[in-house]
Amino acid sequence: MTQKDRVEFRWWPKPADWTDALRATLPVYRWAPWFAGVLAAGSVVLLVVGQLVAGGFGLCAAVVVAAIPVVGVYSAFRANPVASSEVTAVADEHAMRMMTVDGTAHTELRWPQVTGWQRTRRGYVLRTGASVGEMYPVPARAFGADGRDAFDALLREHVGTAED
Repeated sequence: MTQKDRVEFRWWPKPADWTDALRATLPVYRWAPWFAGVLAAGSVVLLVVGQLVAGGFGLCAAVVVAAIPVVGVYSAFRANPVASSEVTAVADEHAMRMMTVDGTAHTELRWPQVTGWQRTRRGYVLRTGASVGEMYPVPARAFGADGRDAFDALLREHVGTAED
């Protein structure tokens, strides 16, 4: 195995990484801000025509709809003990191995377990199944100069092309 076939990377997890992964995989996270915006616009129209109670209720509901995904991610992130630890990872022709620097958690994700992957605004989402808990966000900031291209090549070779 050459150094070209092995990618080493590390990152500090951030809630935005999880949010990005959830937006990529769950429509409710992707569409909640749009739904909240439409609800807020309709509520403003109600306020303008004099329906203060209905308009006020609609604005409050829009804030709740917009806040639920964000609050959910941040609370789950804070409750996860691994989320506050730096993660190191190595990807090679067999698997991606992730470990917290302090040694509290270790995951070996063999390529046949990965059912799909996609690029997002902040990095990658590796899927191992259909449910939400079966994904691994890997932020783009984890990679060095050539690491991202090498990781792309490993994913294409062992998992297939990226999903849309």
